[in-house]
Amino acid sequence: MTSEELANKIVSVLESKKGSDIEVINVEDKTTLADFFILATGNSTTQIKALADEVEYVLKNEDQIMADHVEGRSGDKWILIDFKDVIVHVMHPELRASYDLESLWDKK
Repeated sequence: MTSEELANKIVSVLESKKGSDIEVINVEDKTTLADFFILATGNSTTQIKALADEVEYVLKNEDQIMADHVEGRSGDKWILIDFKDVIVHVMHPELRASYDLESLWDKK
């Protein structure tokens, strides 16, 4: 699976769980960290955890893809899931507005 196909699959999973304000930022030419960052908003800590859990579950069970690293499980206001070429950020609205990763990575 290419990184673009992986990103599209993750977006579908997030949409199926009612993630909001989903953005895909191509960072391939800007960093060696990943090809894509995916940002999604969850409106509660419960929804943020559910979104992150569903992404991990679907990729593991349908595609045998395991996350390389997961951060933020303890606070559940920002969970980062690293799939190497695709990094997923599931964030609380206040944190997302505060950190404004879209502007930082200039999605243009």
